[in-house]
Amino acid sequence: MKILVIEDEKHNAARIQRIVEEINPSYQTVAVLQTVSASVEWLNAHAAPDVILMDVRLADGLCFEIFEQTSVSSPVIFTTAYDEYAVRAFKVSGIDYLLKPIEKQELIVALLKVKPVSAGFQPDAGLTELLKVFIERNTVYRRRFLIPSFDGYKAIAVEEIDLVYSEFKVTHITLKNGSVEIVSQSLEDLEDELDPETFFRANRQIIVNVNCIKSIQNELNGKLRIILKRDFDTEILVSREKAPVFKAWLDR
Repeated sequence: MKILVIEDEKHNAARIQRIVEEINPSYQTVAVLQTVSASVEWLNAHAAPDVILMDVRLADGLCFEIFEQTSVSSPVIFTTAYDEYAVRAFKVSGIDYLLKPIEKQELIVALLKVKPVSAGFQPDAGLTELLKVFIERNTVYRRRFLIPSFDGYKAIAVEEIDLVYSEFKVTHITLKNGSVEIVSQSLEDLEDELDPETFFRANRQIIVNVNCIKSIQNELNGKLRIILKRDFDTEILVSREKAPVFKAWLDR
């Protein structure tokens, strides 16, 4: 495997090279670059490496400028001390996003995702969803809903919700007691407002609470079926593309 390292701090670059060599002595670091300009020049003059280990903040700017100035056909593992650029990273060939100091086991897992450039690199769209848990960990999430009632309002704690679903462009919440309420927020809004540790967007119509899941079943073509503890009639299917993300979310 041919690896290009783009890192402006020499001690970090040396650490990455040392870890790469420990992982597999046959892995080859083809170059170590420190700037946006040097990276653009190198990429224009050489064949694409199998993977690029790229710091976000370089000596002469952010690494995203590289993608604006040249074509990057290699998968990229971003390495940085900051998590604020995560989603942006996955929009430009990112296959993983590692916080410094880089740990050997994390890099091993990241490198396992690398496929040869000749096979045709395609970024994994599901990774962006996994990153939401990572970059939103300090967010204050919704704790209750204020629902209009016939003589005023009633407060419903988020813990009482089994499902959030959209039907005919109206958002509903199904409670543990079996009742259903209508809320004004869209499913997209609630996906951001609800804690991703507890709630998962299973498909375009449904957000499910992990605590109401009884089991999951394999379906044809790699899909998954969610079986609920209290509502066996509701059919919740997870697509083949989203299935690995869903299983990783459950297995934590």
